[in-house]
Amino acid sequence: MHAGADFTVTDSRRYKMGKLTDRVAIITGGANGIGRATAIRFAKEGAKVIVWDVQKAMGLEVVALLKEMGLPAVFREVDICNTASVKSAAEEVVKEFGQIDILINNAGIVRDASLLKMTEEQFDLVLDVNLKGAFNCTKAVAPYMVARGYGRIVQSSSIVAHYGNFGQTNYVAAKAGVVGMTKVWARELGRKGITVNAVSPGFIATDMIAGIPESIVKSMSEKIPLNRAGTADEVANVYLFLASDEASYVNGAVINVDGGSVI
Repeated sequence: MHAGADFTVTDSRRYKMGKLTDRVAIITGGANGIGRATAIRFAKEGAKVIVWDVQKAMGLEVVALLKEMGLPAVFREVDICNTASVKSAAEEVVKEFGQIDILINNAGIVRDASLLKMTEEQFDLVLDVNLKGAFNCTKAVAPYMVARGYGRIVQSSSIVAHYGNFGQTNYVAAKAGVVGMTKVWARELGRKGITVNAVSPGFIATDMIAGIPESIVKSMSEKIPLNRAGTADEVANVYLFLASDEASYVNGAVINVDGGSVI
């Protein structure tokens, strides 16, 4: 392994030795929300973090924050819906850092509408980002993991994949598809030394729910056994477990992080 230009010897001595020491981790959608929390968590645990996102300003802000803390990270503007862009970005990571150990397929969007009001564009866009984007990233990264006989792939699904949700035909279809792909890839790649798992967050306090009226947030929280929304850090902690060697025998699992919403 060789360090890229963005990482200095000084950096490597300063960041915390932890569960992901010397691992190279790509986090899609790492510019905000759960992805941002994951980037910070992984960097603190010793990973060299590469943030892939289309939100350049926010992505650079995350990387700047990590570097101020003496933690190694870089940002790359990557459109995960664009196959060529993803393939090129993966090649760049390997060229700079020599390997890819971890892929967190976290990027996702919503374009909610009931079936009768949902446009074809809304449906296609959510499927492109949330489902095909995960496919593009995994297909681009997996060959490098196979060549080394090691890899951790963690995908973001959602509890709505298990029971549906009003107004989310596109989102539910994509997240249910992620669960299915996770199980297929766990079978295909497990024999190559690569684990593939998914996390299904429930009601998490991120920018995605920022526009929801407080009364509705309160009502939704009251339906959760823990009586509150989850945090991005709580999801990042589960990503960390699945990305670490502590989860070396966990493969094809879908872990709910939902406060008990789905029991």
